[in-house]
Amino acid sequence: MSILAALRDRSTATSGLCLGAGLLAAAVLLLPLVLGPARPAAAADCSTEPAPGVDWTSCAKKMIMLQGNDFKGAVLVEADFTLTDLSGTNLDGANLEEAVMARAWLTGATAAKANFNRVEGYRTGFDKVSAPGATFAAAELQRASFKDAVLTDAVFDKAELGRADFSGAELTGARFRYTNLSRADLSKATFKGGLDFSHAFLFLTRIEGLDLSSSTGLEQEQVNLACGNAETKLPPGFTAPSSWPCPFD
Repeated sequence: MSILAALRDRSTATSGLCLGAGLLAAAVLLLPLVLGPARPAAAADCSTEPAPGVDWTSCAKKMIMLQGNDFKGAVLVEADFTLTDLSGTNLDGANLEEAVMARAWLTGATAAKANFNRVEGYRTGFDKVSAPGATFAAAELQRASFKDAVLTDAVFDKAELGRADFSGAELTGARFRYTNLSRADLSKATFKGGLDFSHAFLFLTRIEGLDLSSSTGLEQEQVNLACGNAETKLPPGFTAPSSWPCPFD
């Protein structure tokens, strides 16, 4: 084969490769036109009436009366319930993760295994709520009221519960790992067995009269910060600090 012929064959092959690459690029550019624009994920319909399984993701539901409604299994992620009345509602299995619940009240609601993880609340009312197995991990619930609530097996890991009131609450099996319980009142709570206080912050936490002898995760340093009295029962090897009983502030 002559040098001229070899060059001619090489040029032809190169042109074929360039043409193929050009066709592929054109196909990629035309593909969106053929398939149409990408469809965004379906958004929640905030006008939907309350119902089991309703999706109110990121919906604004502030300062309204929703008492007595059935939200079983509802998706209420990032919804805003500021100053909203949710008393007597059915929230069993509902997902309220990262919902805003400042000064909302849920008096008498049921919330078995509901997800309250990372909710933002202040003075939120959970009085007489029945929420066995509910999770409140990393929730911001300063000054929340859990009076007479059923919170068996509830999880409060890493939650902010400063000055929360658990008077009369049933806490059997509850978990407070890495929880901020500063100035919270547990003194009138009831539970069988012990509670898990692993790495919890117990600064001035009211534990007067509690039987903590079976509780886990407690350290003497935590007890030294808390507020107990002569009726407080501690795990074996612990001693009551000289600062007990604490004055009420």
